[in-house]
Amino acid sequence: MSLKITIATRESRLALWQAEHVKALLEQQGHQVTLLGMTTRGDQILDRTLSKVGGKGLFVKELETALEDGQADIAVHSLKDVPMELPEGFVLACVMAREDPRDAWVSPGCATPADLPPGAVIGTSSLRRSVLLRAMLSKMQRDDVRIEPLRGNLDTRLRKLDEGQYAAIVLAAAGLKRLGLADRIRHIFSADEMLPAAGQGALGIETIAGRADLAGALAPLADQTTWLAVAAERAVSRAMGGSCSMPLAAHGRLVQGTLHLDAAWGDPDARVPLVRASASAPVATLEAADALGIAIAAQLRAGGARGVDPVAG
Repeated sequence: MSLKITIATRESRLALWQAEHVKALLEQQGHQVTLLGMTTRGDQILDRTLSKVGGKGLFVKELETALEDGQADIAVHSLKDVPMELPEGFVLACVMAREDPRDAWVSPGCATPADLPPGAVIGTSSLRRSVLLRAMLSKMQRDDVRIEPLRGNLDTRLRKLDEGQYAAIVLAAAGLKRLGLADRIRHIFSADEMLPAAGQGALGIETIAGRADLAGALAPLADQTTWLAVAAERAVSRAMGGSCSMPLAAHGRLVQGTLHLDAAWGDPDARVPLVRASASAPVATLEAADALGIAIAAQLRAGGARGVDPVAG
């Protein structure tokens, strides 16, 4: 059955690429698709870090309002920007095949963190990256290096780097690759060096609950391997009360039916060392993925990680 589908999307270059990607795939299935570009609060507030102004929900609220009002049928998100608990009446209807989930080191003059000059400044907007970078630099005895906030869309962040405001910045490899900017990457951090955020590199599609027609249209776009991995990652974060204000990493890999899940929690004030946890289990359902994520969160807490009560954001 051919549907008329309107996609709500943010208007950054990366968000539009993601929406156009979904549009093309749906059109191949015979659907008529249009885009509804929107500006979110997260796009407007650029002078403060996300952890200080309301977290992940800032990038999705306006899109959800468009779904609720019937202006749009689906919203395409970078899954790492989607709150762990969706508001009542909304569902994550599809998770697509993942791009590279790792973090990228971008710098005009330094091939790796080891090459940073004395007193260098690294830019990142993520508490997770800040904590993991700090742990990495500490091992290298580089307490002279400063880590400063970096906000704005991908192009804005690269411009700030090129203007010399930072010696290097850390970005998601997926966004750079999707926009044809892979040549800006000097080094991709292995998961051992810098564990990715829950859902990083994956696209999620949100709809109003109960839209069986849309669920059917989106089913061919879903990737079950990615979906199970990110469900476990997001379960860790949910069980820890994860939001932008918690430095938490979670990364899953599904290999021949077994999900290998790693997580790390860092103290934003650097008073306690990084806490790591990992486990593997056979996973074939979202429920099993959730259970593994919850078990990893319990390991983190047992190791000294401090969770918070779940909050929207």
